[in-house]
Amino acid sequence: MEKTGKPVMLVAVDESKHSFYALEWTLDHFFVPGSTEHQFELIIVHAQPVPTSILGLGGPGTADFVSALQADLKRSSNKTVEQAKELCNSKSMKDVKVEVMEGDARTVMCDAVVKHNASILVLGSHGYGAVKRVVLGSVSDYCAHHAHCSVMIVKKPKQ
Repeated sequence: MEKTGKPVMLVAVDESKHSFYALEWTLDHFFVPGSTEHQFELIIVHAQPVPTSILGLGGPGTADFVSALQADLKRSSNKTVEQAKELCNSKSMKDVKVEVMEGDARTVMCDAVVKHNASILVLGSHGYGAVKRVVLGSVSDYCAHHAHCSVMIVKKPKQ
C-alpha cells in the first residue's frame, strides 16, 4: 500500500474478541464500505510475543522447545492476521495494511505509532478490573500514557 498523505489510524489486534470488536467498530464508524475516499489510512498491527519473553528459562533442550514455540506463535499470529483481513474484506475495506511486529504488545504499539507517524491508535478493552490490570498489565492503559498520538479505547458493551 502506498503512502496516501492521509493521517494514519493504527488498530491493534490480538486473538481476543475485544480487539476484533474494536476493529469492527472502527470500520463501521470511520470507513465507508466500498469507498476509497477515507479520512484515514488504516494499518492493523499485531504484536507477536517473543518466545524467550514467555519462557524466561534456559538449559539443555531449550533450543528445540523455543523453536517449536516460535512456530506456534507464528501460526497463531498468521491466524489472527487472516481473521483481521477477513473482517476487513467482509466490510468491503480492501485498502488495508496489516503488519506483525515482534515484542511485548505495549512497546510494539507505541513503536508502531512512531514508525508510521500515526495520528490515532485504536485498542480494544478487555474490561479488566483494577486487580487484574495490576497483575496482568493493561496494554491500553500503557499506550494511553506512552503513545505519541491520540489513543481510542473501544469497549464492548455489556450484554
